[in-house]
Amino acid sequence: MKLKNFLTSLFLVFFTFSVNAEELNIKNQNTEFNVYTGMFDFSDDGKKSTLLGFQHQNENLNKDTFLGNLSPITGALITADAAGYLYTGVQAQYKLGALNITPSFTPGLYFEGDGKDLGHLIEFKSELQFSLDLSNTSELGFSYNHISNASLGDKNPGANSYIFNFLKNF
Repeated sequence: MKLKNFLTSLFLVFFTFSVNAEELNIKNQNTEFNVYTGMFDFSDDGKKSTLLGFQHQNENLNKDTFLGNLSPITGALITADAAGYLYTGVQAQYKLGALNITPSFTPGLYFEGDGKDLGHLIEFKSELQFSLDLSNTSELGFSYNHISNASLGDKNPGANSYIFNFLKNF
């Protein structure tokens, strides 16, 4: 219950700042923060757990390539079972009007805590996110990801997660 209260409070703080930032008419938005929550490893009834995460993207580092607009991202997530994943990688962004399609790939370090044993310290997260522009500075989205060690360890059970995202440009 405490986690739900924390998540609700966090969403309200970001939503309030979102409204205030628009009133200030901020023009130079070079940083994007993504606060997200969802279900870690929803496909494993024995080890599924709620998660909370934060991701940063610096739009000054975006590059237009033949694959689309690419940018580096860095983030972390923690589960209710005290498992954690610290990552950095790259994402592409494709805009179709108000809809944004954002695939990403992020290698990182996984800490088991009391959560699922994924088989190795080094894990790789592949994600596909769909988001809608709420305004010039914020988006609301849904994403699916898979974390796996690519058979670096003796076992490679992987974890599938779904996530609700709130993205804010500053």
